[in-house]
Amino acid sequence: MQTIGTKSSSADPPEPAADDRLRQARAPQRDLLPLLAGAATTIAGVGAVLALADIDSPLRAPFTLFFLLAAPAAAVALALRNLEPVGRVLASLSAAVAVNLLVAQGMIAVHRWSVPGGIAAVAALSSLILLLVLVRRLRGRTVRRRVS
Repeated sequence: MQTIGTKSSSADPPEPAADDRLRQARAPQRDLLPLLAGAATTIAGVGAVLALADIDSPLRAPFTLFFLLAAPAAAVALALRNLEPVGRVLASLSAAVAVNLLVAQGMIAVHRWSVPGGIAAVAALSSLILLLVLVRRLRGRTVRRRVS
């Protein structure tokens, strides 16, 4: 069966191509990712502040737990950017749990366990991992520039 289309008048706007429609459909998703990253950072930061300041709030426990998982997971995920997305998520969440367990075990072993100390130690380790990843990337760029 053949479909016969009608010619449009010159006053009608041209219909966008299939690629343009696909690009327009994906545009809100690309704009949503930075918004979600900002919201996650805010939630994690509020969780850390609530725990460090010892503020009684119903949001303290879930936000602090989110910080304890998100901070090391984000640092490790940045280090593993060459992995596929599912593998990167699983590896980074596993590493976050491992970092939290090692911090807790180390603090209990030296008899220095405290909630603010644990939050500070996890934040310090996450920052150290992130700093090492950034230094490695900058060093790689410098080496590539010298070779070129």
